[in-house]
Order: sequence, then structure tokens, then C-alpha cells
Amino acid sequence: MGKGQELYIKAKQLIPGGTMLLSKRPEMFLPEHWPSYFSKAKDCSVWDLDGKELLDMSIMGIGTNSLGYGNDEVDAAVIETVKKGNMSSLNCPEEVYLAEKLIEINPWADMVRFARSGGEANSIAIRIARAASGKDNVAICGYHGWHDWYLSANHNGGDDLSGHLIPGLSPKGVPKNLKNSVFPFHYNNYQELVDIVEKNDIGVIKMEVLRNFGPKDDFLQKVRDLATRKNIVLIFDECSSGFRETYGGIFKKFNVEPDMVMFGKTIGNGYALTAVVGKKSVMEAAQNTFISSTFWTERIGPTAALATLKVMEREKSWEKITNMGSKMQNGWLKLAEANKLDITVSGISAMTSYGFNSNNAAEYKTFITQEMLKKGFLASTNFYACTKHNDTHLEMYFDALNDIYNTIYKCESEALNIYELLEGPVCHSGFKRLN
Repeated sequence: MGKGQELYIKAKQLIPGGTMLLSKRPEMFLPEHWPSYFSKAKDCSVWDLDGKELLDMSIMGIGTNSLGYGNDEVDAAVIETVKKGNMSSLNCPEEVYLAEKLIEINPWADMVRFARSGGEANSIAIRIARAASGKDNVAICGYHGWHDWYLSANHNGGDDLSGHLIPGLSPKGVPKNLKNSVFPFHYNNYQELVDIVEKNDIGVIKMEVLRNFGPKDDFLQKVRDLATRKNIVLIFDECSSGFRETYGGIFKKFNVEPDMVMFGKTIGNGYALTAVVGKKSVMEAAQNTFISSTFWTERIGPTAALATLKVMEREKSWEKITNMGSKMQNGWLKLAEANKLDITVSGISAMTSYGFNSNNAAEYKTFITQEMLKKGFLASTNFYACTKHNDTHLEMYFDALNDIYNTIYKCESEALNIYELLEGPVCHSGFKRLN
């Protein structure tokens, strides 16, 4: 047992749930054997607590580091800010400069509010939109964080959010009187959304522009037209998709503009900064409701974001990571075909994943993580690209994965038993209580 696994055993006794983020729980990857903690991270490598270097071909900080870990230019700006002072009784000017930059990138918008996490940004956007519309009810499509307003959807009729990234989210602790205030609809199902709007006095539509697949039959434009016709505030959640296929929101690809958009993850390249960008007609409602937090005024976040946006714009990072992600997707499909395996690839190229079309999909995912770790890779069945990933990394990755796929084929054809190959429990999917 390595130092990381030992520390995680202690963590579960001290921290409910073991860690602050569900997506970083070791149980989501390789229960009992995942390294759990890092000592250093640079470019696309991570060093565990035992000093072992691992090539990160998985989630790159949950998609936060599209420029790679420890980007020199971004870090230099942050270090200078630390030297000058991160907090004071006055405001930092960088928040104004960053607001100007985001409006330059989004000329349809007029105003910006900042936070430090995606969940906060989502809650800020909902509060402002409800205040602007004068209505409580919200239609949603996608994953929008952990706050009460969102989880209340699972009071409606059970696990209503199961089709929106994470199944099994418990609404315990969420007031039951929020029931029937948030109504999930399925992506590309326009008629379902129309029915929800007609029956539930909807004031806000909030959605991810896309996650696993894109719009069909002019879906996004129809949603935009519906929102305009019904005087509904339309919010695009781009906390995950922003700055991955365009310099800004992925909605630019479809020529459909929202009333508000949230950006997160990539915008600070690992430093905490999220933004709510919107039209003045909506954003001014923030002055009629209390939205305020001390650490939203710290200086590192906007400093990092300004530097990150500068590097992105110069390097056209979105083109690089989209190209690298496309190569990964094609590689998965070719390798699966060569080994007579059936997989489905999903997600945008720069933030992609795949699954085995098999009853043993979770077992195979666990086996891949187990075996790739032995070969020096942090790897599962997903890949979030960064500008530091290169063709040599892909070649090494697929060379290592080929033998593992061959073994999985033998399990599928029943020549081998996958349970005899696993060295620990099967990885979790969704939300579960830890023992």
C-alpha cells in the first residue's frame, strides 16, 4: 500500500465522503489502489506521494487545466500577485479588467459577476434569472452543481436527475417545499420542454449547450425562440464546455446566443475563478437580491484568468485540444475494432469518454485503470485534453492499452474471467455513501 492509499484511509475517518469532490474519489477509479493524492503536477504529469511520475491521460484536474499543469506564464502572474498581496480592504482592479475581456469575447453581453466555483456560478445565475423573470420555476437540462435549487428536482418523482450526468443524487437536506420548482428535460427533446413550459409557468431555462452529443433539428434555435416568445431567461451553462472548441462558449458554433452564460474550469487553468456573463436587462436584477461573498474579491482568481485567456488566445488552445481529443477518439475506436470490442464514444473531442457495450462495462473500466496505473498512466475511460499532450503521449498510451483490450476481449469471449483479474473492488458510478 502506497502513502496515498494510507492517507485516504485516514481521510475517510476525518472528512465525510473522503474528499471534497465526488469526481476525485478513488472509488470512482480504482477502489483501494488509486494513488489518491499528488505531491507535484507539471504539464501533463502528476507525481504521487511516493514520488512516482504518472502521465495524466484522464481528467486533467477535472478539466481545469487545458493549458497543462503549472503553465509558466499563468503561474508567473499569480506569483507576482502573491508578492503584491492577494487581499485588502480595497477591491482588486483585475476583476474590472477581466469583466471587460469577457464582454469583449461576448459582445452580446454587457455585465459580469464572478465567483470561485461552478456550483456558486450556477446558483448566482439562477438567483439573478429568477429575480429578473419574477418567476420561481426553472427548466433544466444538464449537470448544474450541488446546491439546493438543483437537487430539489429529485424531490419531484425520484431520481429525476439521473439522466443529467450523475445518478443517485440524494436530495436529503434539501427543503421539500422546493419540490416541483425545477423540471428536467432531455436534450434534443423540444416537445418535452414545450410541455414543461406550458404547464409549469417557467421563468428560466438553464441548459448545457452540449455534453455527450450535439443538437439535432435546430434544437438550440428552437429553445432560444421559445425563451424569447415566452419572456423566459435563457442560461447556457458552459462551466465544462467553455473555451474547449471556441475562444469562449461552444454556443458560438451554433449561432445561438443566451441571455446569460457561465464559464468555469478552463478559465483560470487550475486557479479558482468562475464567471456569470449576461445581458444588462437580466444582470441588473442582481442589484435587487443579495449576492455577496468575501473570497469572491480575492485577487489570484482574476489574475490567473486574465493570464490564461491571453495564453489561450495567442496559442489557439481550443484548436490544439480539439485536435488531440479527436485523435484519442479515433484511436479508441480503431483499437476496439482491432480487438473485436464494442464501445461507444461520447462527448466533445477535447473532453471525451467511452463505454463498453457490455454487462461488464464497469469491471472493464476498473481493469483498464488498474493495469494502466502499473504502466505509469493515470487512465480510465475518459480523456480531457490539454495543450501539453502530444502524439508521442498518445502512441505510448495506445501501446499500453492494446494488451489490456486484448485481455478484455478474452473476457468477453469467456476465455478469461474478469473477476479473477481484478485486484480490488469494482469502481463506483454515480453517488454512493462510503463505508
